[in-house]
Amino acid sequence: MSTMTITEASRAGLSSLVASAEAGVDVPLSRHGRVVAEVVSAEEIASLRRDRDTLRDAALVMARFATDTGVRTDLDQAMESFGFTRAELEAEIAADIAAGRA
Repeated sequence: MSTMTITEASRAGLSSLVASAEAGVDVPLSRHGRVVAEVVSAEEIASLRRDRDTLRDAALVMARFATDTGVRTDLDQAMESFGFTRAELEAEIAADIAAGRA
């Protein structure tokens, strides 16, 4: 895979770069000796996005697993810690529904 400068790429033309990407040849583009972009096929970018999403999900699962103490709080415990009763919350929800806010 040979790197092209931005100037070389503009001389080669967009259709040439797209044809290379469609043929499975990634085209790195550099500016001042540093790769700043790459022309790749739509299939490649879709695959990379799926991989990114999968890795993000895996990292989230691993973080949750690593920090999970196993302690669970049910709704009644949570309401009690905030100073609410089930009846108060049900009345508030009913009022919101009656007022068209829910």
